[in-house]
Amino acid sequence: MLSRPTKYFLTAASAEGKTELTAFDNSLLAAGVGNLNLLRVSSILPPGCELAADVSIPEGSLLPIAYGSIVSMNPGELIAAAVAVGIPVEGDRPGVIMEHSGVMSADEAKDYVTRMVEEAFAARETALAEIKVAGAEHRVKSVACAFAAVPLWE
Repeated sequence: MLSRPTKYFLTAASAEGKTELTAFDNSLLAAGVGNLNLLRVSSILPPGCELAADVSIPEGSLLPIAYGSIVSMNPGELIAAAVAVGIPVEGDRPGVIMEHSGVMSADEAKDYVTRMVEEAFAARETALAEIKVAGAEHRVKSVACAFAAVPLWE
């Protein structure tokens, strides 16, 4: 059985590659999660999970992560990905993570995930203390990926 994560951080990056998969992989490397085995999770921040900027995760580890990404092969196109974390007022309640990506600017993607966090908190009838947001955008040269994530760790 997996344990409940106690730490999280936000990361976002973009990169080019020769193929769609290598563009994605290069964006993971740029975001600091490229040498980990990502386990995509849905959008809940565990109660009491704390923001930690200095998390050191051993290479090859299984990493629970909520992320949004987009790959494009359309030169000149602007792509973006963003994530937002909603922190509840009550520390014993779970938070919410939202992610989005698309043909847009990073600011547009950040606004979109922020609105989704607000909607998710309203649906849960939970008071929202703050929202943390990260995003990346990229003007495609050949093959590119924009990636934004919330890794969870213990």
